Amino acid sequence: MTSSEGTHLDPNDWDDFSDEMHKLMDQCLARMKSAKDLPWQPKPKDLADRLSLDHEAVGSGPQQTFAQLTEDVMPYATGNTHPRFYGWVHGAGLPVCVGAEMVAATMNSNCGGRDHGAIEVERATLDWLLGVSGMPESASAILTTGTSQATILALSAARNKQFGHDVRKTGIQGLPSVAVYARAGTHSCIGKALEAMGHGSDSIHIVDTDDDMRMDIASLKRAVDADRAIGRVPLAVIGTAGSVNTGSYDDLNAIADFCAEQGIWLHVDAAFGFWARLADAPWAALVDGMERANSIACDFHKWMSVPYDCGACMIYDRTLHFDTFTSRPNYLEQQEEGLGGGDLWFCDYGLELSRGFRALKVWTAIKSIGTEAFAASITDNCKQAALMAELVDASDVLELSFAVSSNVCCFYVAHGDVNKIAAELQLSGDAVFSTTVIKGQACLRAALVNHRTTSEDIRQSIRAVEAAVRRYG
Repeated sequence: MTSSEGTHLDPNDWDDFSDEMHKLMDQCLARMKSAKDLPWQPKPKDLADRLSLDHEAVGSGPQQTFAQLTEDVMPYATGNTHPRFYGWVHGAGLPVCVGAEMVAATMNSNCGGRDHGAIEVERATLDWLLGVSGMPESASAILTTGTSQATILALSAARNKQFGHDVRKTGIQGLPSVAVYARAGTHSCIGKALEAMGHGSDSIHIVDTDDDMRMDIASLKRAVDADRAIGRVPLAVIGTAGSVNTGSYDDLNAIADFCAEQGIWLHVDAAFGFWARLADAPWAALVDGMERANSIACDFHKWMSVPYDCGACMIYDRTLHFDTFTSRPNYLEQQEEGLGGGDLWFCDYGLELSRGFRALKVWTAIKSIGTEAFAASITDNCKQAALMAELVDASDVLELSFAVSSNVCCFYVAHGDVNKIAAELQLSGDAVFSTTVIKGQACLRAALVNHRTTSEDIRQSIRAVEAAVRRYG
């Protein structure tokens, strides 16, 4: 009698499974190849029923399941692979990373620690990242789900630096009130980080901005002086490299000078703006001074187009980084040899013990495509944002909301509700804009991070906006 023990979850027929996998791969690549013809489309009203995992629907085998992936799941994506998708800040994806994701799933490595190849891939990826950042050789980094998680890590390190490592055991009950300084429009992940850390979002002290919507240093100094006068401890200053609303960049050198003088941690929120570092002049200069930060948070899944999700946290002091998070129970005790060895366990540098092999898609993208090609794409997006601003300036029904500095263009419309106009353009497949409010007035917002976008896409999109506005007029 043949026993099936130990094979319950593998395919019954590997040859049939291989055929189905090849079909699925071909369909995935065909979709990516046709990305320019596949704008966002609304999902069917019965999609939830189609995807239900009630008892009768499960265990149907790979052939039927893969067919449903291509028919009921893949067509109803966010649409951010399309070249006229400018909404929010969503990366466009990379074909080479389809292969990386397949290999990562095949290996199924836990990258929290131990001595295996995936750790070396992440080490190489982070060495490259730190090289781009310009931070000192003493710095370290870790890949995260995104900037939101990276911000928690960075501010936790700032707290340990400020109050000592005993705070890990004693908690925040005995600590004084803290303040984190940020300008208006700072990303909501700062508040969420402080909430998760137990300080609360009221710890944020909003600092005034100048006419270019950069943090005003005089206002920052007044805020710090006022807090210290009442016993509130400055924990960190948040410098913004690429604001969510306008794409504006703080003067990071000026903030770094102030923080060095005052002995305050400087954290740079560079979720997408970090990658201006790779762009041509004048855009690369927008992040001058970023290398002087105590910590930086950025995303690979935005302007670098690596598939979701992948971000990074960089901290200037490897020892501080390690001491802030290391915690080894007995069953994770280091071995001198074997799988339990290795000099780098990433669980010592973050919150996750179980970590996926997200480094492989980043490594594959950089290795395959190269830094110069990414730099050219990032520069193109900045030029395209400038072109969009020129077209808006030339329009009789559109008006710039804020001067374009990098890859974000915001503009008012002469007639109609911007939310309805945005929805109309999305539903028609013409373009995806998001909306925001600048100087008290609603506007359309375009964030250009798509490597497939061309100048002609920009022209078509503005023509479509103008036509929609005129219909409302």
